[in-house]
Parts: sequence; structure tokens; C-alpha cells
Amino acid sequence: MIITIEDKQFDTKEITQLYPAAVVKTGHEDETTQMSLEWIDVESKGKVEIVGYGIFVHIGEDEKYSFVFDTREEMDSAIGIIASQLQK
Repeated sequence: MIITIEDKQFDTKEITQLYPAAVVKTGHEDETTQMSLEWIDVESKGKVEIVGYGIFVHIGEDEKYSFVFDTREEMDSAIGIIASQLQK
């Protein structure tokens, strides 16, 4: 099955990981990292600076694609589009 995220197409047979996450500053210069949405919702309580939200796709161990959004609402909308493609 082929799914489209933004303008990029992926064969679901090749995807090894597909997940949403918050993108937060690490505190070291402009470095960022991914944090689980569950941790952000339950534990973060202002402990980290969120700079965006993303959908991350891994193809095998070497190929990684990031689709980063300014708001959680934009990311949630993109997730909804992915989910509707998977339900076909």
C-alpha cells in the first residue's frame, strides 16, 4: 500500500517506524530532539521548550524522513490524512 505524507509517497511495506512526536530544544545551542507526545502531555509541565511537532518515518535503518509542523493541530490534521489512507 502506498501512503502520501505531504508530497512524499511511501510504500508501507518498507516503513520500519512511523510515529508522531514533539520537537523540543535540548538546551545545547540550536539542537533539538524528539519527545513522545505522552511525555509532553503528562510529564513536561513547562520543563522543555517545544519548537514544533512532527511525523517521523524510517525506512530501514538508514533512511529517515521528518515532516515538522508549527502546531499540534497541523500535525494532528496530517495524522488524520495518513489514517484515512491506511483505512482504505
